[in-house]
Amino acid sequence: QNMQSIISEIVSRFERKGYKLVAIKLVVPSKQFAEKHYHDLKERPFFSGLCDFLSSGPVLAMVWEGEGVIKYGRKLIGATDPSKSEPGTIRGDLAVVVGRNIIHGSDGPETAKDEIALWFQPKELVSYTSNEEKWIYGVN
Repeated sequence: QNMQSIISEIVSRFERKGYKLVAIKLVVPSKQFAEKHYHDLKERPFFSGLCDFLSSGPVLAMVWEGEGVIKYGRKLIGATDPSKSEPGTIRGDLAVVVGRNIIHGSDGPETAKDEIALWFQPKELVSYTSNEEKWIYGVN
């Protein structure tokens, strides 16, 4: 699978669930940046390899909004170990090796706030009401 087909597959899964994309950009993180992103794993034996992998090529950073997006987003993503991820999840369908993580999802509101601030400038987050929100939630 090439990167483009994986990207469109991942984006479409979040879109189909009704989540709203509010920020997106393609970046190649430095090793230092990767270390900041994974700072909570600094003491783990796999930390260096994980940071090497994150900084080895382009990353499509995204911010999604919607009801229960963190909790349900993690269900869409699947277990960290692809071999333990359910079929139908992103990792279950598209990932093979645990250290080669094809997707990351924040594990809670505080982490999400920190990670969004690390990856995006405030002006890069776009605020809007989608047509779907108007239909689903009745907001105008």
